[in-house]
Amino acid sequence: MSTSYFDLNITVKPEHIDVLGHVNNVVYVAWMQDVATAHIEALGVGLEQYLELKHAMVAVEHHVQYRKAAMLGDDVILRTWFYDINALYSFRQYAFFRASDKSVLFTGNTKWACIEIATGRPKRMSPTFIQAYQPLNSELDPYHF
Repeated sequence: MSTSYFDLNITVKPEHIDVLGHVNNVVYVAWMQDVATAHIEALGVGLEQYLELKHAMVAVEHHVQYRKAAMLGDDVILRTWFYDINALYSFRQYAFFRASDKSVLFTGNTKWACIEIATGRPKRMSPTFIQAYQPLNSELDPYHF
């Protein structure tokens, strides 16, 4: 059971940069997926467990806000945490920070739905998922370093 946030550290590479010289907006969405995947793997409920349990979590809705530009060579902290859960959905938030000054570059959230892999139909989450996807401890501030 996790009630904390999860960090993934990355460095901005040339393939992340667009024609305007900063990280392309779609890269941030890919980073949302990357940090969420790393988080569930760390919680022990990743792809292997999805296949064993025959159900998985899929993104059904994203909300994003671009705050500041990330540039080539910047070290970025991708931070994520769960903020709510029910029988069918988990809700995840994200905040991405420039490591050098801890400024917020990006915030977002995703609504994830539980589906049966074979049919793609909605399914109630197993106790395994519910135990792992617990909301952030209310005493923790994910924007504090």
